[in-house]
Amino acid sequence: MKIFVAGLSYKTTPVEVREKLAVQRARLQCCGCRLKLRGGLEEVVLLSTCNRVEIYGVSNWIHGRVQHLFQELTGSDFDFTPHLYVKEGAEAAKHLFAVASGLDSLVIGETEITGQVKNAYQAAKDAGLVGKKMNRLFQTAFAVVKAVRTNTGIGRGATSVGSVAVELAEKIFDANLGEKTVMILGAGKMGEACVKHLAKRGAKTVLVANRSVERAEKLAAEFGGRAVRIEDSAAAMTEADILVSSTGSPDIVLHRADVEKILPARRNRPLVLVDIAVPRDIDPAVAELPNVFLYDIDDLEAVVRENTKNREQELTVCQQIIAEHTAELMARFDSPFAKRAAAAVETVPGWALRGATM
Repeated sequence: MKIFVAGLSYKTTPVEVREKLAVQRARLQCCGCRLKLRGGLEEVVLLSTCNRVEIYGVSNWIHGRVQHLFQELTGSDFDFTPHLYVKEGAEAAKHLFAVASGLDSLVIGETEITGQVKNAYQAAKDAGLVGKKMNRLFQTAFAVVKAVRTNTGIGRGATSVGSVAVELAEKIFDANLGEKTVMILGAGKMGEACVKHLAKRGAKTVLVANRSVERAEKLAAEFGGRAVRIEDSAAAMTEADILVSSTGSPDIVLHRADVEKILPARRNRPLVLVDIAVPRDIDPAVAELPNVFLYDIDDLEAVVRENTKNREQELTVCQQIIAEHTAELMARFDSPFAKRAAAAVETVPGWALRGATM
């Protein structure tokens, strides 16, 4: 039985494909159970973020079955094969360690991914989907994260996807946000990151729209902005120069017709829309409207590349930490004691194992 990871990410897959697979946190256990049962996996952890969907598991044979696993997630016959990658053994471990440490993120060194990996692992653990190998793999991953944060400066000055969206807005308006009105649709973590950076950049007015009015009011008040009820968000867009959207909704929340209605009141003023949600919040057809400029999360990559040019030395140290932990983990997996223990479990009758846990 080998550990493996099969997945797709922003490096291999455009956002219009990633959003087909996005799994909300509340559904991680249900989808994980389906993967384990229908995919014939011994153990499984399902990770889904705006930049990746990955299946970590234990199986005696995974090649040739990966496409089936991802079709199980969507319930469709869409061909994900051109976008998928599969890694086994040490390469799978290295990949997880890099992901959990933020080294494989769109924004190198960001810390939000660590929490997302922990949530995915905990969801699988609570559902009884993990055993000794996945437990050891993920516990080692968290040890790697700690070592990377302690011994390198990779996270120093690292920014979130939300803050990179603000940088993109600055580039569009030549770094002059002082006279601009910015609207945030969605007051979650990424929305909060956007508001913080907009406040630092001196945006003239910040509007915060969210399904929870209380949450919108709290965030807006913290940064001298104004809360907007979600049902009034389209009307409020007549004021905005820039809208950054990150609601976490599984469906489109801003349709072409919504934007088209407010254009006459804007009197040809440009409107910049930055959609950092996966699945996307904003209908791609919005970009066809006059004086409307739409950017999605994949468009942020050029900004990110500029921000990571000076991190190469830190990345080298991080890779050394990952290599050391990977070698140690694989030695433990391959030790004679571990193999004997696994063999002993395989030879014990199922009724005896059930009886031992009663």
